[in-house]
Amino acid sequence: MDAEYWQTKLNLMKTELLSLEANSFDSREAVELDQTKVGRLSRMDALQGQAMSNAVGARRRQAFMRIDAALARLKEGEFGYCLVCGDDMAIKRLELDPTLVTCQGCSKA
Repeated sequence: MDAEYWQTKLNLMKTELLSLEANSFDSREAVELDQTKVGRLSRMDALQGQAMSNAVGARRRQAFMRIDAALARLKEGEFGYCLVCGDDMAIKRLELDPTLVTCQGCSKA
């Protein structure tokens, strides 16, 4: 297992998430509810947009935690092994998502 390759891949994923997070910061700010400036439907759209941005932000924070956990497993020499059965995980599975923690067989169980 090429630890340097996986570390680079995971760090690139993290950098991309950080960039997306920075670009979406404005959409999560509080929505102004001044009725003289914005109509009721526009405010509802803005609130819905804000809620969706907050949900995406929560998923990104979870992705950060999964990436950090994968980097920790890599550092400890445990990366690429299923946390349930201990077998090697398929490289193709890790290429798809290097933050996965179970092999295909254990993920179905």
